[in-house]
Amino acid sequence: MSENSHNADHSLPVTPAPYVPPPPVGPRREILPLGFADPFRWLARGWRDLTAEMGIALFYGMCFWAMALTLGAVFRYKPEYAMSIVSGCLLVGPFLALGLYEVSRRRELGLSPDLGASLTCWDARIGSMGLLVLVLVVLELLWGRASLVVFAVFFNTGMPSTAGVLQAIFNPENWEFVAVYLVVGGVFAGLVFATSVVSIPMILDRDTDAISASLTSIQVFFTHLPVLLLWGALITGLVTIALIPWGLGLLLIGPWLGHASWHAYRGSVRWLD
Repeated sequence: MSENSHNADHSLPVTPAPYVPPPPVGPRREILPLGFADPFRWLARGWRDLTAEMGIALFYGMCFWAMALTLGAVFRYKPEYAMSIVSGCLLVGPFLALGLYEVSRRRELGLSPDLGASLTCWDARIGSMGLLVLVLVVLELLWGRASLVVFAVFFNTGMPSTAGVLQAIFNPENWEFVAVYLVVGGVFAGLVFATSVVSIPMILDRDTDAISASLTSIQVFFTHLPVLLLWGALITGLVTIALIPWGLGLLLIGPWLGHASWHAYRGSVRWLD
């Protein structure tokens, strides 16, 4: 072989090997298949947790009831501050729910639940929880702003007084307002539900960051949309029942749904350690 051909061979470009990403490190999560019977199983397991730890459940039930009474009183006497109180409930609610998740988690592990431990289980996860609550508050504030726009554009009989707000809303002249308000409210309620349905118990269970937990929650929601819509309808129906009369049903239904939400997470997501 001549010297020129030898040099030509060395001048040919070298094709780099294709990049092969390294295998994932650490635990991986798997979205489990769900059926329409699963939400009822979550409620049944949540009821077992509630009855097994009735004292702790009643403590959290009284907290939920106090939040409902506060919101009702503010709406009755100072309706302009109602949205601010709702924002406060979104800040306090996840921490109360974490306590109930901790009780269910301990029972699942065969440990003895403790009220003190349930009240402080969030302290090691304050960063992730704080970011997630911030996302929920932003969604709630956008929801409130959208509600004001709907009121301004579609309410035909003038802004009602607090005493007559329900009568004014369901006035036949305001049917367009009711339809648009339900659509807008449903969209924002769906976003909040999709973001939080498994993210908060996931943060408690695995101490994941808020973004990963929220994305997993959204993935669970849209992967099993019919089942999760049924779960959301069951939650809405039970909360509506709990509010009559004077919100007393929240003493039991509030913690019941908290325990059941833990089992919704455990039934939807499996970790491969």
